[in-house]
Amino acid sequence: MTSQLELLAFATVRNLEAAGLSLATAESCTGGLIAAAITGVPGASAVFRYGWVTYCTEAKERLLHVPPQLIEEHSVVSEPVVAAMAENAMRQAAADIGVAVSGNAGPSAAEGEPPVGTVCIAVARRGAPRPTHTETIVRPGMSRNDFRAMAAARVLELVCALASQPA
Repeated sequence: MTSQLELLAFATVRNLEAAGLSLATAESCTGGLIAAAITGVPGASAVFRYGWVTYCTEAKERLLHVPPQLIEEHSVVSEPVVAAMAENAMRQAAADIGVAVSGNAGPSAAEGEPPVGTVCIAVARRGAPRPTHTETIVRPGMSRNDFRAMAAARVLELVCALASQPA
């Protein structure tokens, strides 16, 4: 049975391919689910550059060069942090599009962090006339797997749509 995520990944790869665009991913709460969905599509090597799973804060800082001050000011689950993750992933991979996701899938939230069921998403495009797109989704009460799949699906929807638009 083909899942929604598989269908979105297929459409995303085809749209990226048709537009001659490449993709890099920076994932936290999805744990590589976006990269796995993309690379599950035959021909993905033509569009997929790199993927990072930066689950801990230190990885976001060291591997994606997210400034510690940004994390301290906004938290790892925030639009400014995912924007920095997406932009830096795009730059480091020399990709046309960079995506990032960071969220809290539970079971609990640390003090000062967004509540369980919160995910922040960013999509950056090289040379785009608009700044990096960011959004926050709050869906409390979902299972960890459903939450991760929902976040990954939303990222693929955004990339699929972006790849079909002119720069």
